[in-house]
Amino acid sequence: MSGPTPRSVPRPGLTLALLAFAQFMTAVDFDIVFVALPQIGRDLEFSEQSLQTVVSAYTVVLGGFLLLGGRAADRLGARRTFFAGLAVFGLSSLAAGLAEGPTALVLARAVQGLGAALLTPSTLKLVTTHFAEGAARNKALAIWGAAGASGAAVGALGGGVLTSLLGWEWVFFVNVPLMVIALASAPALLGKDAATGPGGFDLPGAVLATAGFTLVVLGLVSGPEIGWLTVRGLAAVVLGVVLVGLFVLVESRTLDPLLPLSIFRNRNVGAATTGAFLFMGTVGTQYHLFTTYLQTVLGYTPLTAGFAFLPLSVCSLLASMKLVPLLLGRLGIRSTLVIGMTGVTVSMVVLALGMSVDGSYWAVLPGVLLWGTSAGLAFPALFVSVSTGVALERQGIASALASTAQYLGSAVGLAALVAVATAGVGPDATSDSIVAGLRLAGLVAAALTLAGAVLAAIVLRPRTETAVPKAQTENA
Repeated sequence: MSGPTPRSVPRPGLTLALLAFAQFMTAVDFDIVFVALPQIGRDLEFSEQSLQTVVSAYTVVLGGFLLLGGRAADRLGARRTFFAGLAVFGLSSLAAGLAEGPTALVLARAVQGLGAALLTPSTLKLVTTHFAEGAARNKALAIWGAAGASGAAVGALGGGVLTSLLGWEWVFFVNVPLMVIALASAPALLGKDAATGPGGFDLPGAVLATAGFTLVVLGLVSGPEIGWLTVRGLAAVVLGVVLVGLFVLVESRTLDPLLPLSIFRNRNVGAATTGAFLFMGTVGTQYHLFTTYLQTVLGYTPLTAGFAFLPLSVCSLLASMKLVPLLLGRLGIRSTLVIGMTGVTVSMVVLALGMSVDGSYWAVLPGVLLWGTSAGLAFPALFVSVSTGVALERQGIASALASTAQYLGSAVGLAALVAVATAGVGPDATSDSIVAGLRLAGLVAAALTLAGAVLAAIVLRPRTETAVPKAQTENA
């Protein structure tokens, strides 16, 4: 069966603005803390080795709990899950800003990740339940995607401004009034959750998926700090993979699974999930590589480096809002995604070749502009793809699956490409060796992104098949 049809939306513009805003805030919180880390380390007396946990605590919990958040949106209701996510995200942001020691801040960031894990799949499901598949949903998902694609770049800029003017606490405090406004406006803008019908919650699957993905992400993000071949690092990844394997086995045998494996009969879901893994593994890491070049090689301050991302953010926003609906309507999902990922590939090559010891921002600006425009095309297209042909009662878990791949890819890509960039860089590194490492990592990232573009071209349905009725594309 195809499930219920999307409801009419009395104020679609305001409803979409609310959902895009929630997605924007979860994306912003990845990068907004990077420029504040040195000040956080000094004020709260973090060690050099433990400071990265301020970032990884958020990433680990978010990546581990996304499937649970997606299933909660499907089984408990996307509106209820959205409210819970807003409340958890806002309260944990307040706690992070008030933290007076390392432990308190890391715990608050972990809870913040839980809030984001509830928000991300519920916002996407609310988009798909409020806007009908086709032109209306494509436009809505383009705007939702624009919020996510531009959030990271805006986070880098906003973090620099807030830290410089008000202090590191405000990279967290800024979320609190915004979450209050969202909570106050949501009841009037979001329709009530539809009845979910009988069925369980698959507690064994939820435990296995959450524990497995959390351990995998934890092992990946801690590798650079504790060493890839240490017992602790390997044990986390291996145990996580084993638990994920058990999770798949349980899902194949339970009557009401957390992740219905039949969802993969829709080949768009598998292709978009793999594409999200590759895309975020390379594009997400590019932020780190480019920031390193600006601050370490060119000597930019955190605030100046933040402003250097502004053209990227503007191009990404404009591409997502203006070009994505046009290209989806005329060329279809597959062509739009291939164009976007191919453009990202070229931008990485341009950026890598533009980096030099005595270089300038103007030498890499063409790559930055192409990067922002192409990523703005690819990111929304990935999530349009994963939602196409999926029954409404499974939209939450489909979006969570793509988002889990997205954050796993980000963790894997960051670990692998940073290792490539620093392989020949020792304690007494010269600017030449740093630039050489960044160039190599950028070219490797370009090759992986191109592989994702080829995969999309081969696996995704052509344009003429994207309008097939749900009942034919997936049996719920």
